[in-house]
Amino acid sequence: MPLVTTTKMFEDAYKGGYAVGAFNVNNMEIIQGIVQGAQKLNAPLILQVSKGARAYANHTYLVKLVEAAVETTGLPIALHLDHGPDFETCKACIDGGFTSVMIDGSSLPYEENIAVTKKVVEYAHAHGVVVEGELGRLAGVEDDVKVSAEDSSYTRPEEVFDFVSRTGVDSLAIAIGTSHGAYKFKPGQDPKIRIDILEEVEKQLPGFPIVLHGASSVIPEFVDEINRYGGKMDNAIGIPESELRKAAEHAVCKINIDSDLRLAMTAAIRKYMAENPSHFDPRQYLAPAREAIQGMVEHKITDVLGCAGKA
Repeated sequence: MPLVTTTKMFEDAYKGGYAVGAFNVNNMEIIQGIVQGAQKLNAPLILQVSKGARAYANHTYLVKLVEAAVETTGLPIALHLDHGPDFETCKACIDGGFTSVMIDGSSLPYEENIAVTKKVVEYAHAHGVVVEGELGRLAGVEDDVKVSAEDSSYTRPEEVFDFVSRTGVDSLAIAIGTSHGAYKFKPGQDPKIRIDILEEVEKQLPGFPIVLHGASSVIPEFVDEINRYGGKMDNAIGIPESELRKAAEHAVCKINIDSDLRLAMTAAIRKYMAENPSHFDPRQYLAPAREAIQGMVEHKITDVLGCAGKA
């Protein structure tokens, strides 16, 4: 089975009231852990690569690793560019084997966002690739994406129909309360998703797939494990998973997960190295890291996304 686009995934997810997990990948063990979890639960899968991941691991290595995941599992897997910063990056990924790209023009003035998004859509659709656009700005930090709380903004529902119709995008990322990174909120805050905005977007775009970025929950057990073995993450707070499940029951068909992968992997490595200080073989500490990622992905698929058995 070749790599697939997200078109059918999203159609099925919208009808079924669940979301597909879009997991960020940077190396072989992360990919293996994600894929093993999805294969065990027979779940569809989006593996996504950021600009930073392409710089770190090399575009070609990542594409070949994801192709290996398809070959060894037979799962429907889409390869997606996360937060494409410009047309040139999107074009390189389209030409280089990706089946889905995101053009993030959310920091631009509205008309400029439309113009660059439309340009990417025209090129992508001519090559059989689907496109995700973005309206609204999420606070937080993820690779090269850095937005302060002051510069963040909720998506304006009155703009979404105009944006989608003029650009031709296949899915839309919106800002309704999630945030990039592990330090999303201050202690004492009550993080919630603005379901009222999501419902208004649904009215404007019936049947259209919506995407949530910054949707890691900063799972406390991983934070505690990191802190137990020398870390300092006392103020890491994420979106409650119950809130994400609500969104998946609405129009949200894709939920991005990155920070929770990093936390799971780091917690397992810190624990292993603390308990085995004389070991130096990377296979010895990356194996439990891979297992931790698999367990976390299985939990997300079952309890948050609701896409087990939907491959």
